[in-house]
Amino acid sequence: MDPDQSEDSHSNSANSHGPTQPPSPFPDEVLEKVLSFIDSRKDRGSVSLVRKDWYNAERWTRSKLFIGNCYSVSPEIVARRFPRIKSVTLKGKPRFSDFNMLPRDWGANVHSWLVMFAKVYPFLEELRLKRMTVTDESLELLAKSFPGFKALTLSSCDGFSENGLKAIASHCRNLTELDIQDSVTDDVGGGWLSCFPENFASLEVLNFSSLNCEVSFDDLERLVSRCKSLRVLKVNDSITLDQLRRLLVHAPRLMELGTGSFMQELTPRQYEDIESAFSNCKNLQVLSGLWEATSLYLPVLYGACASLTFLNLSDVALQSSEFARLLVHCPNLRRLWVIDTVEDKGLEAVGSSCPLLEELRVFPSDPYDRHHRDGVTELGFLAVSRGCRKLRYVLYFCRRMTNAAVITIVQNCPDFTHFRLCIMIPGQPDYLTNEPMDEAFAAVVKTCTKLKRLSVSGLLTDLTFEYIGKYAKNLETLSVAFAGSSDWGMQCVLEGCPKLRKLEIRDCPFGNAALLSGREKYEMMRSLWMSSCNVTMKGCRLLAKEMPRLNVEVIKDEGSDDGQADRVYVYRSVAGPRRDAPPFVLTL
Repeated sequence: MDPDQSEDSHSNSANSHGPTQPPSPFPDEVLEKVLSFIDSRKDRGSVSLVRKDWYNAERWTRSKLFIGNCYSVSPEIVARRFPRIKSVTLKGKPRFSDFNMLPRDWGANVHSWLVMFAKVYPFLEELRLKRMTVTDESLELLAKSFPGFKALTLSSCDGFSENGLKAIASHCRNLTELDIQDSVTDDVGGGWLSCFPENFASLEVLNFSSLNCEVSFDDLERLVSRCKSLRVLKVNDSITLDQLRRLLVHAPRLMELGTGSFMQELTPRQYEDIESAFSNCKNLQVLSGLWEATSLYLPVLYGACASLTFLNLSDVALQSSEFARLLVHCPNLRRLWVIDTVEDKGLEAVGSSCPLLEELRVFPSDPYDRHHRDGVTELGFLAVSRGCRKLRYVLYFCRRMTNAAVITIVQNCPDFTHFRLCIMIPGQPDYLTNEPMDEAFAAVVKTCTKLKRLSVSGLLTDLTFEYIGKYAKNLETLSVAFAGSSDWGMQCVLEGCPKLRKLEIRDCPFGNAALLSGREKYEMMRSLWMSSCNVTMKGCRLLAKEMPRLNVEVIKDEGSDDGQADRVYVYRSVAGPRRDAPPFVLTL
């Protein structure tokens, strides 16, 4: 549920038809039956705007709710609008919180939402949270308020400890999914696994790969052995290879596996046993983890690789030769995540071994070492584009790039929907011609007509943003860093991209004129983030005054100029200014 799909906007539109609205050609029962077949939240939002009886039918038949910004609407508004919700996806902090650009205690605490859900949705079954603060108190409330609760996802969340997980394990007797991804937790031990009741056997998804704790393997093995329908198991690096073998014996239906650590000396018999266990994983489609994996033990995986569609190697720094030998056994890969230690030679192997690849993400081994000379270059990217013509999504961290390379890449792969190129040295030009990278991104937006998400980097002038505004008509998310010449660049984007939903900008010369040029546009977007730009408090106050339906928040850095707006977060909200803003967040 986005701000423009709120109770207020829908009811106003529905009521605007007035008393002269003709009767519906469909009985309520028929209309509700038809709507029950519509899953897309966007389609449902459109349906509810047609007429008042469609609005009412949609609100009564909706069971799933997506809220892309927890401050865009209030729990009270949601509860009034939708009486029969069983599944909620709720997102909190802006994405830049992943890069430590939000202070601690910024907000996005889930507790007020859970208090309301406990009152109005006792039949809630699923809760999926991203970048939210989730305390033990909240997890205990969740565990005790919803007797039929089945699925919990905590993605990039913080605030909870072992006690909160113990409450979930002890009280959620129908739990089928416990998925903890990339969450920041310092006080989580492994004792929570022992809190699942002895007769508990319903888990289908168990992921605790991001928890930095030792777990009791005996408790884990007993749990896995009881859950016969387990299809996703992702453990952390406290689990050894030999222990993993024992788990695989109990979980023959696994479709997704996150291994533990490969840092273990195996006897020849143990090696054969773990190799056999992987070979018996006939349904495995996703493989991740592989902490400390080396060329010595990677071959134990080969027997499970033929059916893999997603290989996530973002936790292991492989060299090109061992990486290439692994890929030979993975002919059906659609998605691949890897660290740049594989170098260009490793990416050449991707191009020759993975013809079906649709998504590639190449992460830096050390994102803060700008002088590191190893990694990947334009040559590796070119090799992938020649061999993987179905590529749709790329995230590529590199230390050098050329305009000519990007032009060739998008000619080879014109169907990109997500193109995220991150040249790690800010303001880096085409290293061969010393020209700006404008023509590279011109080629991207001209050639890739289905483009939805774009991240730009390198030395860029306003010309890049003119191209984006002119050609990127399906663009929904744009991320910009260390780029642009003047306010004109941002103005081109805001005026020219009709579907833009999220705009993220840092360390750019854009100022008040650029900020204010999007005043009407922001009401149709989910959010705008600007940090370390040339925006002032005066400009932010003017935006807030002219557009009262927008929340304009400024985070001040300690010791900064009083007139400077250091970090600006703008979003539409039907709930008004948030009530939990800490002192360092100024709501204008």
